[in-house]
Amino acid sequence: MQNTKLLLSSLTLVGLFALAGCSFPGVYKVDIQQGNVVTQDMIDQLRPGMTRSQVRFIMGNPLITDTFHANRWDYLYSIKPGGSQRQQERISLVFNSNDQLAGLAGDFKPGVSRDEAILGTQPPAGEVSAPRQPAPSPEQPAEPGSLLDEIQRDVDAAEPVPVPTPERIETD
Repeated sequence: MQNTKLLLSSLTLVGLFALAGCSFPGVYKVDIQQGNVVTQDMIDQLRPGMTRSQVRFIMGNPLITDTFHANRWDYLYSIKPGGSQRQQERISLVFNSNDQLAGLAGDFKPGVSRDEAILGTQPPAGEVSAPRQPAPSPEQPAEPGSLLDEIQRDVDAAEPVPVPTPERIETD
């Protein structure tokens, strides 16, 4: 009788441990997102020659700024939908010595939208769709004495101010 009770208890315990390791169908699993969300629209707004502040305005702060590669910003995005395989996207932006955007590399390409592929409006294989830009509107000159005219005169009169570069500190 004592052995039967011990055997029944141990089988119940082993069964509970085995059941705890199983996943039940229909149980909700949380999506795990990490990094910077980067969209194709953000990539399409980037232009060579943009300053770091302009790029930061469009893309946000980079996830990785490497001290050994100060001219490179890396944006990583990873998502693991509940019960599915992890997906990861990466984009690296490279700046030249004048702190202007020189190039980009990664999983995104300028002008190629993943939304178009999903909707079925993707161009044939081998072709790259040009980024959609609004049609240029004819620019009307501002009326003399208007607020736009004042702003334009202020902009035209503005002179660039050189940014002082700090001198190197000598240490002994």
